[in-house]
Amino acid sequence: MIAEPLLVLLLCNFVLIGLLPLCFFRRDGRLNIRWFATGAPFFVMPAVLLLAYFEVLHQPPEIGGLSAPLAIAAVLPSVASVALLAATVASHRVGLALWHQDNDSPVELVTWGPYARIRHPFYTSFLSAFGAALLAFPHPLSIGCFLYAVVALIVAAHREERRLMASAFGRQYGDYRGATGRFLPRLGR
Repeated sequence: MIAEPLLVLLLCNFVLIGLLPLCFFRRDGRLNIRWFATGAPFFVMPAVLLLAYFEVLHQPPEIGGLSAPLAIAAVLPSVASVALLAATVASHRVGLALWHQDNDSPVELVTWGPYARIRHPFYTSFLSAFGAALLAFPHPLSIGCFLYAVVALIVAAHREERRLMASAFGRQYGDYRGATGRFLPRLGR
């Protein structure tokens, strides 16, 4: 079972992420099948957490005495996810296109705020939320959601970077890409 305060923190984290398409992203796109395929773990992980809280799902017995320290460890990445999400939204002057849109040509290249260190701070925030959920409830379903999210976001980031390189910002983006990490800051920079 997940403690109620931790559950509230984790669910609020996923709700904030879920509000992005309604409050931040451009509204000129459609939620297509690729969008739902990338977004699937964002719907499944909160459901897994709720099933754990209501004791429908149980942690594997080998986790045993680790559940309390793991729950405590889950707080930091969840809080970091919310903070990074807020900083990333604040660094934009123009909303972004939804995932996997045909009309997602860049309007500007953002290289300030969290983007000064990492190219995909939204995705880093999302992965941090999934990592927190995995720590809070280590279970095969949460491991599966985490791994699926990692792969889906790597694919989405790769697609976005390809499109940025082919855009009018291509040369500038190439220099920027060489100086920043995809999801984590580059070491030694």
